[in-house]
Amino acid sequence: MKNVDYPVALYVVATPIGNLDDISVRAIETLRNVDVIACEDTRNSRVLLNNWNISTPLMSLHRYNENARIQTVLELLKNGQKVALISDAGTPNISDPGYRLVCSARDAGFGVVPIPGPSSIVTALSVSGVDGSSFVFMGFSPKKQFALEEFFRRISLEERTVVFLEPARRILKSMDVARRLIPNRKFVLNRELTKKFEEIISGDAESIYEQLGQRENIKGEFVVVIEPCRLNIEPNIDEIVMELMKAGYSGKILANEAHIRFNVSKSEAYRKFLSLHRAKTDTEFHS
Repeated sequence: MKNVDYPVALYVVATPIGNLDDISVRAIETLRNVDVIACEDTRNSRVLLNNWNISTPLMSLHRYNENARIQTVLELLKNGQKVALISDAGTPNISDPGYRLVCSARDAGFGVVPIPGPSSIVTALSVSGVDGSSFVFMGFSPKKQFALEEFFRRISLEERTVVFLEPARRILKSMDVARRLIPNRKFVLNRELTKKFEEIISGDAESIYEQLGQRENIKGEFVVVIEPCRLNIEPNIDEIVMELMKAGYSGKILANEAHIRFNVSKSEAYRKFLSLHRAKTDTEFHS
């Protein structure tokens, strides 16, 4: 790229999510022409820069030092320096540090220039086979059990495709909760996208839990895609209650679960439970 004017600004630059060749010409030239690059981890970013013969100085900017680094970057901009912001992988500010810096730069009157490129979220959606015309990105799933269950209860009622991130060490825990709370939805798990051990797993939560549970170890990061809830489809109360009974639920607890997971009436689910329970008892008594 020649004869390109790079005015003083903060350049938000997308970098590869795995394969180092997945970077645009514009991103390479921008990283070469700015004065400083703010990045999450200088060690990770140096690998990318060395691959493309980029010698621009690096400055760390991560969640633990972002507030302090904001002032440093603003001083650089005030002194006529051009600064690029990158993350360890993909498009900055998507579950990565940097949005406070962008806000501060804008508030201070400096330009913020997007240099678009790779995103693990869009990449995962593109190969998922799930409708991506409307989706919600939910970041990383919660760590605590109660919060994780609430997380999947919200997903159970979401009428848009859902995308979230999950580190390998927590994927089995999430799939265990998912197989209880949303057993009938399609999941697509995208692991190590664009890297050597790229893997895409599709199925319901139960089958994925069983498949991953057989592995000695699980590595990498997952981008999880879940098909939307079809609330416009009339729920089959018999099937819902029987499924919950098989899972060990009964009485008012079952009715509450049916309401949370499938948005059916608690009283209707409870009546159906009593009916099926009586029928089961009568069958066992006469057999």
